[in-house]
Amino acid sequence: MAKKNDWKDRLNIVYSTNPDFHYESGNEEETETLPPDKQQLKIQLDKRNRNGKSVTLITGFIGTEDDLKSLAKLLKTKCGVGGSAKDGEILIQGDFRAKVRDVLLGENYKARII
Repeated sequence: MAKKNDWKDRLNIVYSTNPDFHYESGNEEETETLPPDKQQLKIQLDKRNRNGKSVTLITGFIGTEDDLKSLAKLLKTKCGVGGSAKDGEILIQGDFRAKVRDVLLGENYKARII
């Protein structure tokens, strides 16, 4: 169990003279993952800042990073391509809008192509 004033948990604060001061910890509250039928996912083709290469962009996911990454892994496996997941977005390399929509609808997500 960590002590209240453990120096590893303090971020950018060396010392405070305020007795009511509470150190910020690096742990952010992650939002709870909504069930698939409550998610409103948007699928679109994106070519911006990618040297002319197209990627399928899935946005609107509300939940933890672990759940986002597991959904991205499922989509990458079903499409047979690479991609990434961060900041609530999933990138799938190539134009797989229809296939991604079919996979998401099969997993009970609400998804639409923009």
